[in-house]
Amino acid sequence: MISRQRIIETIKAYDPKNITIGVLGGHSALDVCHGAKKYGFRTVAVCQKGREKTYEKYFRSRPDIDVVPGQLQPWHSTKGVIDEIITVDKFADIVKPEVQQQLRDLNTIFVHNRYFWVYCDFNQIENNFNVPIFGTREMVKLEERHVENNQYFLLEQAGIRIPKIFAVPEEIDRLVIVKVSEALRGYERAFFIVANPDQYKKKAQELIDAGMVSVEGLEKAVIEEFAVGAQINLNFFYSLVDDELELMGTDMRRQTNLDGILRLTAPQQMELLKHMDPKMIETGHVAVTMKESLLEKAFEIGEKFVELTKREVPPGIIGPFALQGAVTAEEGKEEIVIFDVSLRVPGSPGTRFTPYSGYLYGDSISYGERIAMEVQTALKAGKLEMIVT
Repeated sequence: MISRQRIIETIKAYDPKNITIGVLGGHSALDVCHGAKKYGFRTVAVCQKGREKTYEKYFRSRPDIDVVPGQLQPWHSTKGVIDEIITVDKFADIVKPEVQQQLRDLNTIFVHNRYFWVYCDFNQIENNFNVPIFGTREMVKLEERHVENNQYFLLEQAGIRIPKIFAVPEEIDRLVIVKVSEALRGYERAFFIVANPDQYKKKAQELIDAGMVSVEGLEKAVIEEFAVGAQINLNFFYSLVDDELELMGTDMRRQTNLDGILRLTAPQQMELLKHMDPKMIETGHVAVTMKESLLEKAFEIGEKFVELTKREVPPGIIGPFALQGAVTAEEGKEEIVIFDVSLRVPGSPGTRFTPYSGYLYGDSISYGERIAMEVQTALKAGKLEMIVT
């Protein structure tokens, strides 16, 4: 792990009046840069050749204007949110010394996202990426279900309810969802739902024969009780500066081709399913709300998770994270069951279209704005080292 002292030395060499917020060009980059620009920070996106147009053309800042870091700017004074572009042959090249130097020359605080950890090597990021990261760099790998002390371990240790996990297919005795990596795109999962060992074997073989999953992938798959309930993602922000947990917003996944199938009538679904299988490839999110009587339960599990991370991976979670699950109705009471964790900024920019951050700040704000606010607060308080790793 890159030493804490080395990151502190890097931060101390920065010009605090010219901080840049950096992102990898994908996932939540526009959301983060939108917030950074609103609070007067310059932005930089590291983009992969062939995938740069969104950032280099469509949402590039124009015209370039002088801004005062940490000061709210009139939004009409500029158009677009990406000030600087660093183009690389592949995302993983962000760890090259010359790219890191470009980021440091811009006084960059890097906001990590799912793309960052999917396309780059964990070991390289943890040990050789000498650019301050807003958030906890050593925690994100724990999203992977096959690593030691992963997200399931964290949730269980925190006393948060998770679905029952089956060690082997032969134990399946109820409806389960099997989470297995795709054969071609290891970062995407080929979910499938079965109810007994025979269905598992049949479905697994069909997916192997179709080239969608591999035997090796199935060996690492998670077989998880299917939580029947109203899906909801609890998108939190923990401020290490204020020692306070905030609920930024709530949403749910939009998935293809599942969402298309669900729009059909039952007879149409039955006919369609003779010719194709449902897939759960995430394509976006939908803003949803939860009734106020559930908010206390949501905060309770969020606080449990924060305290657990402080003990297990000091200093614990920094900034954005999400606990994704469902609200179930069992024996006359509602329970929140968590089946997925995001240990960095979630991918949905739509969280600000729910009211919860507005109850704190007057108007609902985006994750990008909240991150920029935290950087601004830390800068003013001389605590920038506190919020980066």
